Amino acid sequence: MTLSMYQASVPVFSRMLENLSAILAKAAAHAEAKKIDPAVFVTARLAPDMFALARQVQIASDAAKGCVARLAGAEIPSYPDTEATFPELQERIAKTIAFVKGFTAQQIDGSEERSVTLKMRGEDVKFRGQDYLFKLAFPNFFFHITTTYDILRHNGVELGKMDYLGRS
Repeated sequence: MTLSMYQASVPVFSRMLENLSAILAKAAAHAEAKKIDPAVFVTARLAPDMFALARQVQIASDAAKGCVARLAGAEIPSYPDTEATFPELQERIAKTIAFVKGFTAQQIDGSEERSVTLKMRGEDVKFRGQDYLFKLAFPNFFFHITTTYDILRHNGVELGKMDYLGRS
């Protein structure tokens, strides 16, 4: 049995965004229980030259919606990147999940050879659809979700591997 581009993309992006939502919910609950201003977490970063948590979530969202749209040959929705609270980040994740899940297998399957061109550092970089998914979109997506997890864990939120991986 072969794995289709739809099966390799939409369920993975959806599941990890749902896990990210659950992680943020745990962080919000932790902030409330410990009487910590939630902005402390939303603006936290691992190092001075890294993006803060809110930007990590925004980039993960952009990676997911951009990838599935490009694979389907569809327009990528633009989100304003203004989220500054847990509820706003949750809303963005929910909107991204709905967008990603809105694609059908027929729209994405067969995109292995589709040409995907991105502007990177002012240059056009071309990918085949399959290479784009596995060599750029997924690594970028997972990096920013992992960094979000790490920021929260570093700041005392009780998270474990199963929070990242999700249940079932």
